[in-house]
Amino acid sequence: MALDQIEVDKLEKKRGLSGEMTFLDHLEALRWHLVRSVIAIIVIAVGTFLAKDFVFNVILFGPLNPDFITYRIFCSISDAICLEAPQIEFVTRDLAEKFMVHFKSSFILGFVLSFPYIFWEIWRFIKPALYEKEQKAATGVVFICSLLFLAGVLFGYFIISPFSISFLAGYELGEIEAKTTLSSYVNYMAMFTIPLGLVFEMPVVIYFLSRVGIISPGLMQKSRKMAFVVILLISAIITPTTDAVTLLIVTIPLYGLYELSIIVSARAEKHYLKSNLED
Repeated sequence: MALDQIEVDKLEKKRGLSGEMTFLDHLEALRWHLVRSVIAIIVIAVGTFLAKDFVFNVILFGPLNPDFITYRIFCSISDAICLEAPQIEFVTRDLAEKFMVHFKSSFILGFVLSFPYIFWEIWRFIKPALYEKEQKAATGVVFICSLLFLAGVLFGYFIISPFSISFLAGYELGEIEAKTTLSSYVNYMAMFTIPLGLVFEMPVVIYFLSRVGIISPGLMQKSRKMAFVVILLISAIITPTTDAVTLLIVTIPLYGLYELSIIVSARAEKHYLKSNLED
């Protein structure tokens, strides 16, 4: 019989105090964390599904609007980075494509918006397995990870998407007319945003790797040149454009994350060395 939530909470308390949970107990606790996470995604997905006009006209089709804030800001800065909203004609090749894209988009947004709660559930499962000082060192990790993820998604939405979509839609090859499916457009929007949210978690990953002595700030400092080249290549991949200005707009924030990660690594290394001395 499946355990109810009260029993699961008792198991987690037991794990935190005595570490006597069995493997099956761990699986049962994990199952409930996953169930609640899925429920959160579904609830938000239902809400976004019902807000169809807002989700598509304002959010997903936002970069196609000439008044999109990114176009206005960059055009006010310089003509060199001024963009115009691309003109895209959508076609559907399957009878159910519009409904399926609507359904998929709702769950994508459901995942993005519920990420803070999902990560909180993951953290609740991991936290009892850590030592008390490790738990104190990770104070605020849910807030920081959620903030970084949402910052990455917003960066992808407001910066990567407009430049990439404008380039891809305006790319000319003979006399081929530019048309795309609705599914293709949504897939690209997801690709330009969600992976950036994960990339922005780099400082947190570096922090934990430094806490266990796998990575050091010295190593990261020595690898600056290589890191810059890798980041430049990543920027070139996620922004399919030959415009150097656009590449720099994407590369600079990502490299800034790397420099931030060095600072984070230095602080984590101090805790690592201190804990080794105490042991």
